Amino acid sequence: MEIIKVLLTSLLSVGALFAVAKIMGHKQMSQLDFFDYISGITIGSIAAELATELEEPLKPLIAIAVYGAAAILLSKITSLFPKSRKYINGTPTILMNNGKLYRENLKKAKLDLSEFMVMCRQQGYFNLSDIQTAVFEFNGKLSILPVSKKRPANPEDLNLSPAPEFIHTEVIMDGRILDENLKRMGLDDKWLQKQLNAQGYKKAEEVFLALCDENNQLTVFAME
Repeated sequence: MEIIKVLLTSLLSVGALFAVAKIMGHKQMSQLDFFDYISGITIGSIAAELATELEEPLKPLIAIAVYGAAAILLSKITSLFPKSRKYINGTPTILMNNGKLYRENLKKAKLDLSEFMVMCRQQGYFNLSDIQTAVFEFNGKLSILPVSKKRPANPEDLNLSPAPEFIHTEVIMDGRILDENLKRMGLDDKWLQKQLNAQGYKKAEEVFLALCDENNQLTVFAME
């Protein structure tokens, strides 16, 4: 009789995990933020307990639902209120730029130099002088912008000296204007509206993502 109960509760556990995973959405491990990561571990642990809980299987089932709901709620909050992302998910940290390493930012990211070097080598950069900008993302991954002469296709072989490239700045995300980014670039809502109108958009709500480069050129991706 107990074997049948274990079988049934195990099936219930698998079903609960599948349902929560479908609701929360699929992410690769490297794309998980801190809360998603610990939620995944906790939900898995509770599901394992549910598989062998013969007396009161409802309790761990409720716990799985609560953790799943909390993860979904935080995802909705960050979607509706973009400014909350830096408090919930964290913010990217520039570790290196224009040949300069930022010691304080390395400490902030809780990385030492050897770990930073390993992450660079994993992306194929064995010489730091080949790196224009290195950004430590909130999900724990390192994003690298190579110097212009070391990009793929190697312009050096063609005796070319391309102009330096810089990271584009998000000015609209999910139909919402990022005023802080605009202000940091010395721009305002009037400038943005004029640029949108020139590209056939009446309002920011029609835009899924808008990126601005160092020359104030706007790249727009429409809301679908």
